[in-house]
Amino acid sequence: MSALRLLADATRAQIASMILDSAEGRQLVGKMAAALGLRQPTVSHHVRALVEEGLLVRSPEGRNVWYSIAPEQFDRVSDYLRAAPEVPRVEDDVLDRIVADLSDRFAGTFSPATVDRFVRESHNLLADRARVTRYLPSLTSRFAADRLGALHAATPAGSGATPEVLFVCVQNAGRSQLAAAILRHLAGDKVRVRTAGSAPADAVRSVIVAALDEIGVSIDGEYPKPLTDEVVRASDVVVTMGCGDACPIYPGRRYLDWDLEDPVGLPLARVREIRDDIDARVRALLATLSVNAP
Repeated sequence: MSALRLLADATRAQIASMILDSAEGRQLVGKMAAALGLRQPTVSHHVRALVEEGLLVRSPEGRNVWYSIAPEQFDRVSDYLRAAPEVPRVEDDVLDRIVADLSDRFAGTFSPATVDRFVRESHNLLADRARVTRYLPSLTSRFAADRLGALHAATPAGSGATPEVLFVCVQNAGRSQLAAAILRHLAGDKVRVRTAGSAPADAVRSVIVAALDEIGVSIDGEYPKPLTDEVVRASDVVVTMGCGDACPIYPGRRYLDWDLEDPVGLPLARVREIRDDIDARVRALLATLSVNAP
């Protein structure tokens, strides 16, 4: 167990997770460094420590050196990394305050009882499904408000001239965030953009933020969130990316499925290619939407 304590370090845990999650079960230091946004010597230092403790195996192939989980340690490392961390819960008095604030915001649209239900359900979805551990109170408020807004938008009273687009991928930490950020950047307030994931991660990948920043696009505080029924109902266009049949189908919506490689674990150079592919698709989509002139 002493060797497993090395994985208490966040960077080493990320390295081991990337190796476990890779299709081939192995990774190159350079690729991991690019994906993590770290210098290659830094990743090499951590990899060397994991090799010395017998958690990783070093396998040279020509000019490349691959690293994989030591076979005899595979189950122990996998169990350690997959163990669900304890997610702190938001105190009831904080949830009560969020309910009161959102009840005022949606007064005349939703009853306090409805707001209360959405706030507590949103908190549980983020804590239990997305495993959010940072900024849970503020994200609970934001997620609940967005869901209530979507619920209202799906009604005749809430429908308007602004097109609503929903991007859905598996983790809501890569492809859907790239597409949403680019569409918000291009359309501004002329299009209402939402995202969701069928199995959301706990945070947007840093490589995604970096790839967007390179082209002058902000992630604007976005975060992974579970897919819920009301955001689909509110949408005019639903774009799915690798999430299979997770998205419910409702009449009157336009559904698109974009076949895109998942950027998780890929180097920045490859993520740039995926970003540019998404950028072209988003621009083509925007040209088909009926938007009001600024």
